[in-house]
Amino acid sequence: MGRGRVQLKRIENKINRQVTFSKRRSGLLKKAHEISVLCDADVGLIVFSTKGKLFEYATDSCMERILERYERYSYAERQLREPNVESPASWTLEHAKLKARMEVLQRNQRHYAGEDLDSLSMKELQNLEHQLDVSLKHIRTRKNQVMNESISELQKKDKALQEQNNLLAKKIKEREKELAQRTAWEQQNHDLNSTCFNLSQQNHDLNSSCFDLPHDPLACYNVSEIYVAQGENNGEIEENPLQNQSTNAAIPPWMLQPPHVDG
Repeated sequence: MGRGRVQLKRIENKINRQVTFSKRRSGLLKKAHEISVLCDADVGLIVFSTKGKLFEYATDSCMERILERYERYSYAERQLREPNVESPASWTLEHAKLKARMEVLQRNQRHYAGEDLDSLSMKELQNLEHQLDVSLKHIRTRKNQVMNESISELQKKDKALQEQNNLLAKKIKEREKELAQRTAWEQQNHDLNSTCFNLSQQNHDLNSSCFDLPHDPLACYNVSEIYVAQGENNGEIEENPLQNQSTNAAIPPWMLQPPHVDG
C-alpha cells in the first residue's frame, strides 16, 4: 500500500510535531541546496522553530548579499505599486526589514566570535570555518604587507641617519683639522714673539750697560771692543794691553802717582 496523503494541519502531539519539523526541515534544506546547485540559482532559506531557533541556508553562505538583493527588488516593486513612500505602512515595513537585517548581522557576529554555535549544523559550521580561514588569510596578507612597508620605511630612515652621521663625522674631522692648524699657527706666533722679546731684552741690557759707563768716548770704544772680542771668542774676554795703555794714557800722570806721605 502506498503512503496516504497527509492532512495539512497543525500536529497536536508535541513530540510528533518536533519529529516532523526536524524531518521536514532537513528535507527543505536539502531541496534548497539541490535547486541552487542544479539550476545555478541564488537561494536563501530562513526557518525559525517553535522555540525561536534559527535555521538558514544561503547560496555560498552569503545570506547578507541575498537579503540586500531581495530588498532592492522589493523596494523597486513598492515604488511601482506605491508612489507615496512616505506612508506609515511603508515605514513600518522598512523598519521590520532593517530590524531583521540587524538581527542577522548580530547573529553572524556572535558566530564569528565563537558564540551561539549550538544551533548550527555540520555544513554551517564548515562554511563558518571556511569564512574564518579566508578572513584570516586576508588579515595575514594585510599584516605582512604592513610589516614590509614598516621595514622598508625603517630602512630608509636608517640610511638617511647613516648619511647624516657620516656628514657630521666629516664636518668634525674638518673642524679638528682647522683647530690643529690654528693651534700650530698660534704656537709659532708665540715662539716668534718670545724670540723677539728675548732679542729686545738683550738689546735693552746692552743699552743699559753703555749708559752706566763713564761718558768717555774712549771708554765706550773700549767697552765696544770688549763686546766684539767677547763675541769673536765665544764669550771669553781677552785683555788687550794696548787698550789698557790707551786707557791709562787718557788718565793724567799725577793721578797715577801714589800719594806722598810726609815722614
